[in-house]
Amino acid sequence: MGVTVLRPDYAVLPAPACTVGESPLWSVADQCLWWVDIEGQLLYRWRPQAGQVDCWTSPERIGCVALYAGGQGGLIAAMESGLFVLMPVLGQPLAPRLLASISHGQDGMRCNDGRCDRAGRFWVSTMVRDMGLAAPQGVLYRLDDVPQGPVLRPRLDGLITGNGLAFSPNGKLAYLSDSHPQVQQIWQFDVDVAGGLHNRRSFVDMHQHPGRPDGAAVDQDGCYWVCANDAGLLLRFTPHGVLDMQVQVPMDKPSMCAFGGARLDQLFVTSICASAQPGARPHALAGHTLCLELGIAGLPERAFGAGSGLA
Repeated sequence: MGVTVLRPDYAVLPAPACTVGESPLWSVADQCLWWVDIEGQLLYRWRPQAGQVDCWTSPERIGCVALYAGGQGGLIAAMESGLFVLMPVLGQPLAPRLLASISHGQDGMRCNDGRCDRAGRFWVSTMVRDMGLAAPQGVLYRLDDVPQGPVLRPRLDGLITGNGLAFSPNGKLAYLSDSHPQVQQIWQFDVDVAGGLHNRRSFVDMHQHPGRPDGAAVDQDGCYWVCANDAGLLLRFTPHGVLDMQVQVPMDKPSMCAFGGARLDQLFVTSICASAQPGARPHALAGHTLCLELGIAGLPERAFGAGSGLA
């Protein structure tokens, strides 16, 4: 079976270019898209029905966000010092409420990629901000919502740049990558009922494909979509790790993708304001967030603490 190559129509969301755009997140309940600019310390929200983009400044870098079941419009934010609840209100500064602090292995670390699994547990990886150090200090954590309060547990260590976290439609498979140039691997795990990871195995060796594996999403058929950073591509792999679709985007460094829209059949893609080629001028759309019209449906994101409910 050959690889389908797509050059889809797209719209550019009406927001400024991000330095490091990341973590697009569609809320079905609120019909809006959230995303962050990590280095800009900004949180964005796009409400398509209102045609409006809202923005908040964060006191720390936000690596990723997830929906929060404890309040309408609330978010879990994985920041530099830990995990926080955000309840963004227009015209008011963010007031993060700490859920769990993180004791990093060395200075200069932050949270990076993360999301909730199909049971409403929040997972996030950490990294050393200076990728040139190639320091394997990154840890994959899981935040559980238990009667005594949220509990943060380390699940996997030895990561340089943990990325690409995603879960199969039935929640029984997990995906995780390390996007550092020295690694460039995507792994697949079995997930048990209690949220344990087992049987780690190679899913895709991205040295065999263009780009580095960045943020990812899973569609309703269980196929894994990953942003091929530095290559200006999105790659779709079947659950068996077979590349079957390649989507071209108009920037070198797509960073993460998320399904959204009224029918969850639009694909939102954030990007980084840089060029893949040292010294080259970035593409005009570098750092912007796009909405691709693919006609392929994804899955609604779970909210932390929502169990098997949808948010």
